[in-house]
Amino acid sequence: MSGLTSADTPGAAPVLNLPREYNAAVDLVERNLAAGRGDKLAYIDDHGSYTFADLAARVDRAANALRALGLGQEDRIMVALLDGIDFPAVFLGAIKAGIVPVATNTLLKPTDYTFMLNDSRAKALIVSEALLPGFADGISASPHLKQVAVSGSARPAHGVSLAALMAAAPPRALAAPTTRDDPCFWLYSSGSTGTPKGTVHIHSSPIHTAELYARPVLGLTEHDVVFSAAKLFFAYGLGNALSFPLAVGATTVLMAERPTPEAVFRRLVERQPTVFCGVPTLYAAMLANPALPSRDQLRLRVCTSAGEALPADVGRRFAGHFGVDVLDGIGSTEMLHIFLSNRPGEVRYGTTGKPVPGYRIRLIGDDGREVPPGELGELQISGPTSALMYWNNRERSLATFNGEWTRAGDKYSMDADGYYLYGGRSDDMLKVGGQYVSPFEVEAALMSHPSVLEAAVVGAEDADGLTKPKAVIVLKAGIAGEHDVLARELQQHVKNLLAPFKYPRWIAFVDELPKTATGKIQRYRLRGADAPD
Repeated sequence: MSGLTSADTPGAAPVLNLPREYNAAVDLVERNLAAGRGDKLAYIDDHGSYTFADLAARVDRAANALRALGLGQEDRIMVALLDGIDFPAVFLGAIKAGIVPVATNTLLKPTDYTFMLNDSRAKALIVSEALLPGFADGISASPHLKQVAVSGSARPAHGVSLAALMAAAPPRALAAPTTRDDPCFWLYSSGSTGTPKGTVHIHSSPIHTAELYARPVLGLTEHDVVFSAAKLFFAYGLGNALSFPLAVGATTVLMAERPTPEAVFRRLVERQPTVFCGVPTLYAAMLANPALPSRDQLRLRVCTSAGEALPADVGRRFAGHFGVDVLDGIGSTEMLHIFLSNRPGEVRYGTTGKPVPGYRIRLIGDDGREVPPGELGELQISGPTSALMYWNNRERSLATFNGEWTRAGDKYSMDADGYYLYGGRSDDMLKVGGQYVSPFEVEAALMSHPSVLEAAVVGAEDADGLTKPKAVIVLKAGIAGEHDVLARELQQHVKNLLAPFKYPRWIAFVDELPKTATGKIQRYRLRGADAPD
């Protein structure tokens, strides 16, 4: 259903030709059947193995099951599933039916889910049984939600069984008459205030990311086995474990549990993937773990890193131990996947590499002009996978999507050889373990503690050079006690209110915070060498 052509000019970006009438799920699934891969393994999860023919049948059953719930073209459903075969089946089944899946972070709090159910106006929720309690408030509060289907239980406490719905559905489904420019799926992206933004992507975007990055940069083929520690609900993980392997006919390993070093090691040794996709925090944790496998226990040929800048030392040590490149790159929810990356054989650790074919990059200074090499500028991207908009948020859409250019919110510089170097965020947002954290959200949680008068949260680097939240606290008058004990209490307080990855790793206590004449906290003074410890 698609073709890739190249311009005559050497080094020119490839151009993907898609027909006007196009359905992403049909393309990604049926291309493998047409290529004779029906009996080849498509997915291996914690419970079994599934061929491409199995996947095709599950996708069709999911499409028909969703239609049986009364859902129609352009209706939205929230998908909150742990990584397993039900995720690609439901996600692609919805897309085939013209229904718009909203893939949801499984690590959030009930208040986040309530907001997203209401904001998206999802008519159905497809949820893993283990995650169902976190949606209880949202289910009762949403005026739009009509159906709940639960994965993992034959008799769920709420809603109906997804397995029963799919078993009762016909194994063949007709595709909805979608176009390449129709809304295909949403991913929620955090904003500077911590309020998630529904990022709307179109049908043509998944295959573009595969043809522009997975094939030419990763060299991905049907002979690869891919394992992504980044989950499917992330834009990064969705490409790694769904769009990319399906585009080329590779096999994918899925893992439902949290990606601890031990869990990752087990899959690397037992499943023998050739491609591993992680984040810098995980790479550092793996290197520090005494159970780190030896080089000859694995058969990796390439690794990728994204979500935050990979410290040069971590990249070099990992590559030295396993003898494979770690391709550090940057993508975003708004651009769907990586648009700037290192390449095999051309890795320069400490940089984010060069533009991916099909994407253009510019760095803009405060005066609105492009900056020369060596100077910091705001990173902006032009490419075919930019989102349509943020749902129901015109102000933020206009600020981020400027014609053909999308603002990344990151500062970068380019060296004399064309490699790009990360220079920090353009706003106060932090990236922790590949996920955005709003300092304001963490500050609000800290301020809700009865001992806290004022709080400021900034980014600080740990021993591996990775960014983590640090809180600087002014206590209320008369509060006494050991600071170490109080710090641990405040950390637990934040964990109780927010997703655990957002808690401050360090807490410093001061008599007052630096402020401007108008009373605004000067966070930049808390980031420097003179910042309180």
